[in-house]
Amino acid sequence: MGVTQHLNQMLPLDAQFVDDTGKTVRLGDYFGNRPAILSLVYYNCPMLCSEEMDGLASALMMVHLIPGKDFNIVIISIDPTETPQMAAKKKAFYVKRYGHPETADGWHFLTGQQAAIDAVSDATGFGYVRIPGPDGKLNQFAHASSIEVVTTQGRLAQYYLGVEYSPNDILLGLVEASGNRIGSPVANILTYCYHYDPQTNRHSLIVARVVQVGGMMTVVSLGSFMFLMFRRDIKLGRNHDSLNWRSEDKG
Repeated sequence: MGVTQHLNQMLPLDAQFVDDTGKTVRLGDYFGNRPAILSLVYYNCPMLCSEEMDGLASALMMVHLIPGKDFNIVIISIDPTETPQMAAKKKAFYVKRYGHPETADGWHFLTGQQAAIDAVSDATGFGYVRIPGPDGKLNQFAHASSIEVVTTQGRLAQYYLGVEYSPNDILLGLVEASGNRIGSPVANILTYCYHYDPQTNRHSLIVARVVQVGGMMTVVSLGSFMFLMFRRDIKLGRNHDSLNWRSEDKG
């Protein structure tokens, strides 16, 4: 249930999927001329996937590049039971949210069979586990959250983890990927921003716990520093009084 960064890994470009119009496509159809942003989600996700897609759409609003012209957006469902109709509905929602319907040809929402999904998830290092939903059926997934920038050749160039993405980072990643340059690994702590809790069937914000621990460590460090400084001042004060006492005694 994590994301292992496979930088410079080639995607399985021959893997077949069905796009949001019901057409059979190859993953490689979206590469060759421009880089792409890749995301593995599932369209019926009750929580995390929507937050990830919301974060992506919000970031892209501030990226001065045009989907379909400068780069592609490729969203792949990890659920083989999902349909092109579901993909089309999700695409329409996010193209509208993005606010530029003329870029619809640059957004690609795909569904596929398990073998193709596994090929892409293995290549990207995207781990997930099927789990029971509220109805007891195995129709949900526990997973991490990430998007990947892919070069024009179809190699993984950069990972962005979590559900909020810096527009400047995405812009830089796309520019470098357009020249087939590979980025550097990012901090894995962001992988754990959201963690699936099978007891409550919800994702909890573990990063809040990390911040709390960090705050406690900061308080302890400051307290220790103040204590040491206080002891030093007392010692210096005593030494000063002792010197004054000796001077008066000699006088």
